Amino acid sequence: MEKKSQRSESEWQESLTPEQFAVCRQCGTEPPFSGKYYYHNAVGWYHCVCCDNPLFSSDHKYESGSGWPSFWEVASSDSVSSLRDNSHGMIRTEVRCNHCDAHLGHVFEDGPPPTGLRYCINSIAMKFVPSD
Repeated sequence: MEKKSQRSESEWQESLTPEQFAVCRQCGTEPPFSGKYYYHNAVGWYHCVCCDNPLFSSDHKYESGSGWPSFWEVASSDSVSSLRDNSHGMIRTEVRCNHCDAHLGHVFEDGPPPTGLRYCINSIAMKFVPSD
């Protein structure tokens, strides 16, 4: 695996919009049903907005009703990492970009077969790359 991106907080602030910085670098979230990729159905790949790491395929996107783009599988086994999140009085599993450590969202074990996973991802943490 490639070495993780080592940018300073000020470098991230310079390269991201204030909204992207708040979500990706400060573990924020966008309001449900507000993200540009929630109703998005084009064919292609969703990449990390911070470092362009491929995260999810449109083939694995589905309508979960949660208010955030949802995927049942990651692009590859080393696309994302996860860690325990005890914030907001809940125990959840946070999802981060495995290349630059950007906060992406959370994963839950109530998704569809075959994985049973629901990766609930902030639209603002991704950019879409259409298939040719």
